[in-house]
Amino acid sequence: MKITTENTFGSGMTDEDWFNLGKSDAWAGKPKAPPEQNSQAASMYELGYCEGEIKCPPTEISQYPTAELRQNTTDS
Repeated sequence: MKITTENTFGSGMTDEDWFNLGKSDAWAGKPKAPPEQNSQAASMYELGYCEGEIKCPPTEISQYPTAELRQNTTDS
């Protein structure tokens, strides 16, 4: 069962949204920009940002080795 907590300032974003935004900003190399008027949302953002700094973004993780393209150098 997944429980999401709505923040109380009416931004329309859940705690999970703020967490994911922080992580996304860290992966993108953006500076921290937590919301200033909502301490709960700021905490979730900071937590996500810190986790994002520790872990690589999914685009940098390769599950399979990449294939190299080779040009055919023989004449037909």
